[in-house]
Amino acid sequence: MTTNRTKKVRKLRGSRTYGWGSPKKHRGAGSRGGVGNAGRGKKGQQAMSQVNNEKGSGIGSKGFTLPAIVKKINNPINLSELEKNVENYIKNKKAVKEKDAVVIDISALGFNKVLGAGSIKTKMILKSKSFSKIAEKKIKDAKGEAQVI
Repeated sequence: MTTNRTKKVRKLRGSRTYGWGSPKKHRGAGSRGGVGNAGRGKKGQQAMSQVNNEKGSGIGSKGFTLPAIVKKINNPINLSELEKNVENYIKNKKAVKEKDAVVIDISALGFNKVLGAGSIKTKMILKSKSFSKIAEKKIKDAKGEAQVI
């Protein structure tokens, strides 16, 4: 008659010093861990934040910036500034005096919009990419012209 022998697995259950060496071993897929950051638990989030903050690199360290194509950079000028500097513009040949009006190309001055702050008395023909409604009204009241390029 054969005797029932205890299998090695049963004999070594709970033993920390015999069998497969270190207790970590012989655990199948569990000893290999998971995929990616699996098993990091609560401290996984802390580890990620440390990685991200190192030397200003990583996710979220610089924020989000719009591409230059999307950005619309406004560089406006007020009517009061134009009125103040009309003579300087004519001297520096950035404006031309035609008959009784002064012709100013706003984009040549480095601006792209005319705003209506202040008042004008000089008759001006202004060429710009855009005008505010108030600026257009004030230019027409001074018998000038607002030409959109």
